[in-house]
Amino acid sequence: MAAKPSIPKGTRDFGPEQMVRRNYIFDTIRQVFNRYGYQPIETPAMENLSTLLGKYGDEGDKLLFKILNSGDFIDKVDANKLKPGNSNAIALDISEKGLRYDLTVPFARFVVQNQNDITFPFKRYQIQPVWRADRPQKGRYREFYQCDVDVIGSNSLLNETELALIINEVFEKLKIRTILKLNNRKILSGIAEVIGESQRLTDITVAIDKIEKIGLEAVNNELRSKGVAEDAIVKLQPIITLSGTNTEKLDTLKGVLAMSETGLRGITEMEEILGYIAENGSLTTTIEIDLSLARGLNYYTGAIFEVKAADTEMGSICGGGRYDDLTGIFGLKNVSGVGVSFGADRIYDVMLQLNLFPESLLASTQVMFANFGNKEAAYCLKAIRALRDSGISTELYPDAAKMKKQFDYANGHKIKFVVIAGDNEVKENLLSVKNMETGQQTTIAYSQISNYISENI
Repeated sequence: MAAKPSIPKGTRDFGPEQMVRRNYIFDTIRQVFNRYGYQPIETPAMENLSTLLGKYGDEGDKLLFKILNSGDFIDKVDANKLKPGNSNAIALDISEKGLRYDLTVPFARFVVQNQNDITFPFKRYQIQPVWRADRPQKGRYREFYQCDVDVIGSNSLLNETELALIINEVFEKLKIRTILKLNNRKILSGIAEVIGESQRLTDITVAIDKIEKIGLEAVNNELRSKGVAEDAIVKLQPIITLSGTNTEKLDTLKGVLAMSETGLRGITEMEEILGYIAENGSLTTTIEIDLSLARGLNYYTGAIFEVKAADTEMGSICGGGRYDDLTGIFGLKNVSGVGVSFGADRIYDVMLQLNLFPESLLASTQVMFANFGNKEAAYCLKAIRALRDSGISTELYPDAAKMKKQFDYANGHKIKFVVIAGDNEVKENLLSVKNMETGQQTTIAYSQISNYISENI
């Protein structure tokens, strides 16, 4: 017996109902991106492994999906390397390409490769899938879509402000109540400096970024395992658990980081961004400074963003930040960028859990013509075309089946109107229209079908 087909763990099929809802999310995000003047690009699913490695930290590198070289991929590998437990050592020998981990690093590569054709500052958006060899769990997949929006070639903090407004507008349109958490990598650098652990900034940020998932004590244990001194860990506690209003937090930090020029610069940037946001008027998203927010990625250098849904337990549904050095890795120095990424799959899960998708989305067809046979079907064709030409989605049931079956089909697809054309209607050049929501049936002249549907849809 043939094995039952399956798909890899952490991936999913999407049926029509899911795709309609997903496209609603994509279309909403795309419309907001366009309204703020961002332009679309796409990059390949696979990148050279040399492009990806070293850009996400040690933990990120472990989650890269690597693609085996074509042909006999072990033919040119040193035989001395081919032994158990040595897989990492031969990875680059047998794999030259990998699936993209995110859209930001490929974007940086794109900018460097196409720098002579780009007008800076360059505002782009990108909606494509990414892949991570993570352990699948609720809200975490191995294949998922990101919706990225970035501006590169500008140092202005007005860009961070604009991204906050985009975040607010997207989730306002999707009717998701959100909390936008803000931090600044310079503030984190200042904290590491004043506790005497500047050389372990990456270890500290990777650890404290996990505080919501594993708790404070587990974070402290991880810091100890990385060699962070005990007195530094003690000094860190009141900083990363700081409470109060945004203004109170920043005022406290000014005292804590008084001896750190870098840290004070981060505070100034944060105050400027919050000031610009305030000038735009009140937002529906709640903005909160969170000093435990680090996002764990090495390429962030300034502001850091993370968005959580306020009404459900879910990980980050949007995040990003400022990266001053990313294109420098590929040879293009002194080009700063900032961007955020919307996690479409988690947004979908949040909206499904909170029942936020409009009911009308599921009605992809607005009008269905019943089928009584070849003669009656042919009679309906011009009316069907007239409705489609008017922008009304219309279909003809393909088979002359029993009416109950045809009505069940219409109800199952939430089709509002069924048009009936039997012998009497054909003889008298009429059409009967049944409203499937109310049960009311009306007979009209054949030529009036477009007007009637348009007025009642």
